[in-house]
Parts: sequence; structure tokens; C-alpha cells
Amino acid sequence: MYQGVYHGSKKHVADLDDVLKRAWEAGLSKMIITGTSLSDSKTALELAKSNGQLYSTVGCHPTRCDEFEKDGTDPDTYLENLLQLALDNRDNVIAIGECGLDYDRTQFCAPDIQKKYFEKQINLAEVTGLPMFLHCRNSAADLVKILTAHREKLVGGVVHSFDGTKEEAQQILDLDLFIGLNGCSLKTEENLLVAASIPSERLMIETDCPWCEIRPTHAGHKHVKTTFPTKKKEKWESGVMVKSRNEPNCIVQVLEVLAAVRNEDPDQLADILYKNTTKLFFPLEA
Repeated sequence: MYQGVYHGSKKHVADLDDVLKRAWEAGLSKMIITGTSLSDSKTALELAKSNGQLYSTVGCHPTRCDEFEKDGTDPDTYLENLLQLALDNRDNVIAIGECGLDYDRTQFCAPDIQKKYFEKQINLAEVTGLPMFLHCRNSAADLVKILTAHREKLVGGVVHSFDGTKEEAQQILDLDLFIGLNGCSLKTEENLLVAASIPSERLMIETDCPWCEIRPTHAGHKHVKTTFPTKKKEKWESGVMVKSRNEPNCIVQVLEVLAAVRNEDPDQLADILYKNTTKLFFPLEA
């Protein structure tokens, strides 16, 4: 989308530089680009190397795990290539992932395949000593079961885009993992109650852009204070955000919602969240 392409159709010029400029002006100091397959991890890494404020992850998303066994692919070779990509680029790669389980979109990859290669990617985290960037959609029971069985292999991790129950959140917290929230985590009043219940020392925020913007229909939207001018993608204009395309600078909106539902000072909460993120992904700076 930051190349101006939506569902295969070119709508405007590439504007990633504009997106990054808005992010830095908004006060972001670092950004993590997610790898969701071997090829995407390579692309994310290439982008990370273009700017000292950018970092990347290496991993295979649960909906992409069929790639391990597609025609002409050796699963062990695919896994080894992920491992080498992480090991050879330790200055840029800060986590293994995005990996985990997704039972909402099993049409892309069957649960058994997802579980098999999720476990194998946990081994990557053990070998590299990197934390895990974890995905969990409608699959908390199996995710927690697998992570519990391999807990000694993990140096830490975060379950991102969390939209589960208080009980599921507690199971994740019991594994000493962080919980990451974004616009998709703040859709319902129940979501807001869960968000308010997570201990601040185990909480992170993110955008997951270009997805997961906080929409007017979301329960959390009423707490958003900072807004940005937007135009439809067909009417793209330099310096103006694209309507319904999320950007890194919108992380302030997630902070505002959380501060409101938790009845906390946003600046103080931001400081805690920043320290949590640094502790997990940049421990030498913590």
C-alpha cells in the first residue's frame, strides 16, 4: 500500500518516504518491520538496512506456513534459510516472527500445518536467542499449550494485536510474555475492559499498519484525541494521509485510547510502554 498499490491496482505514486517522514515528525524513534515469510523477511530486512531507525523480524506467518511444504520446497531448507537470515543480520533483526496460530483463516493453512511450523520457529528463537513476535487469532488455547511446552526455549516475546478475553490474557501473562494492542484490539467494549486490565509492565502498543486503524465504528474511537487529514487513495495528495490506510504516526491514537480506559496519564503510560518495548527488543539499551 505504501507503494500506492491496493489489491493489485496502482492508485498513486509510492509514498513510503512521506509515511516515514510523518512518523519521525510524530516522535517515533524506532520502527519494526514485520517479516511474514522467507521472501517478505528478506524484503523487510532490505528496508531496515536503508535507515538506522528501522529494524525487522524474520519468520513465517501462520497463514503462510504452507510455504514450508509447497512444490519444490524442502521444509528443512526453508527453516535453515530463515535461521541464517536472522543469524547473518543481527544488527538489524530483533525478533523471530511473525509466527503463531490463526484459526480464523484456516483456508490459507490448516491448523496442523500451522502448529507444526510454529513449533519449529520456536527452535529458531532458541538458537538465535531472540524474542518472539507472536500471532494469535481464535487460537489462544493451542498457542498457550505449545508455548508452555517450550517455555524454556524462550527469552521472551509479545503476543501482538491481542483481542482475546481476560482469561486468555492471563494465560499469556503467566508465560511472562508481553501483550501488544492496536486498533484491532480496541473494537468492542469488552476489548476495552481487557485492555484496562493488563498490567502496565506487561503491555505494549503498535499500529500493525497498514492494517488495524481505529475506525469510527470501534468502541475505542470515542477516546481518540489526535486526528490527521486524509484523502481517498484515488485523490492522493503529497503530505496527506490516505483514508483507511493506517500509518506508524497513528500509534498516538492507541496510546490515547488506552490512557483513557485505564484512567492513566498518557505521558506516563507512554514512558512505561517505551521502556517495555526497549527491554524486550533492545535489551542492551534498556
